[in-house]
Amino acid sequence: MGYNIGIDFGTSNSGAAFFDGSQVHLLPIDEKAFVPEVVKTILYITRDQHCTIGQEAVELYYRQNVNRRRRFVKKWVGEIEVYGGDMYFVRDVYTYVDELMPGRLLQFIKTALRTPGIDGTMVFERFYSLGDIVSVYLKQLKQRAEALLGDKVTAVTLGRPVKFSQDPAQDKTAQAIMEGAALSAGFERVSFELEPVAAALNYELGLHQPQNVLIFDFGGGTLDITIMRLGDPKQRQVYANGGIDIAGSDFDRAIIQGRMLRHFGLGQVDQHRDLLELVNAVADWISLPDLSTPKARLRLEQAITQGIAPARLKALESLLFNDLAFLFYNRVEAAKIRLSEQGADAIALQSKDIDVWELYTRTQFETDIQPYAAQIKAVLLETVERSSLALEQIDAVVTTGGSSGIPLFNSMLAGIFDRERLQQASAFSSVTAGLSIRAYNGSKEL
Repeated sequence: MGYNIGIDFGTSNSGAAFFDGSQVHLLPIDEKAFVPEVVKTILYITRDQHCTIGQEAVELYYRQNVNRRRRFVKKWVGEIEVYGGDMYFVRDVYTYVDELMPGRLLQFIKTALRTPGIDGTMVFERFYSLGDIVSVYLKQLKQRAEALLGDKVTAVTLGRPVKFSQDPAQDKTAQAIMEGAALSAGFERVSFELEPVAAALNYELGLHQPQNVLIFDFGGGTLDITIMRLGDPKQRQVYANGGIDIAGSDFDRAIIQGRMLRHFGLGQVDQHRDLLELVNAVADWISLPDLSTPKARLRLEQAITQGIAPARLKALESLLFNDLAFLFYNRVEAAKIRLSEQGADAIALQSKDIDVWELYTRTQFETDIQPYAAQIKAVLLETVERSSLALEQIDAVVTTGGSSGIPLFNSMLAGIFDRERLQQASAFSSVTAGLSIRAYNGSKEL
């Protein structure tokens, strides 16, 4: 019959597991990762369409791209029809492509599911729809799981956030894309479970008496909240679900916008709109790879020659054209993570023509994300209100997800409830584990 597994397809990290009726088995999907049961949600596609995921993708990207040569060639990409009064003509459209680019790194795939207007992307000569990209990643997970289990994986329960998007139509589209991608990847049966509900099912394994539990699932892409009655399957009940598309990747962007852009010219090029657009784009990983064009390089070199913030723009040029952006984002994220354990950390990046060093404190971080924190608190309290439970009636608050360890939010939860009720679940595997439990028990509604 084959295995029925759970897969947590996350914004930053993913995982797979199966449940045998008494114990969850997390699968060491990524043998190269520091924690093999956690695989980065990263896909690298080479020019010959070879696909890798996780740590292998990261290492191959670094090996093939950092400080490599570039050679741009003019390429015809189509035609456009031009109308003007009584005139009509067809114009050829050309673009410049880097014919030495060895591969394309795709990150924040799940974020694209909730973003209107993102249908896919060209990877060399092939167009990958968003469903294609998700399918390629899930197929890799499936193949690795089958190799570990020694049998076919025929069915999967996938996690999904409470809201992919605040727009119901976009939310429905996102799940449909996920389902189609999973079927295309080779799964014969596909079901879904809300990610915080999955974390609740995992927490329930350790309960000896019924509880009202609030799950605070705070990852790289979304915050999801579920309030449930747990501990007795016959009385299991969902009181309320809530969520908002704010999480770790937004905090990374806030750090870059608030503290790091000055290293690349912010404040010195503000009177030059085209240069300012290039600088501001540093905060957006999705758009940044498309900016390393001959036009952008020419404009930067002209500005440097004219003495417009030469050191800062040289650093920006190095970031764009030496493929250092991914490394830079990783340094920012790593500093953010370390601030959960210490009061300050340095964000540093040294390479050709770039020497960035910024001392960053936890107080600065909390200031930078304060607008997000206010929205998160509002969503939390609104979800509790819809549950019809008083704060005192919630027996435990279970936190999970990579962003759940941020002290600001632990303090917020402790202030609303009390610290004795806070329970820290496994940040990166509790949802995966719960999805495997749901897969074992079937996809019937709670």
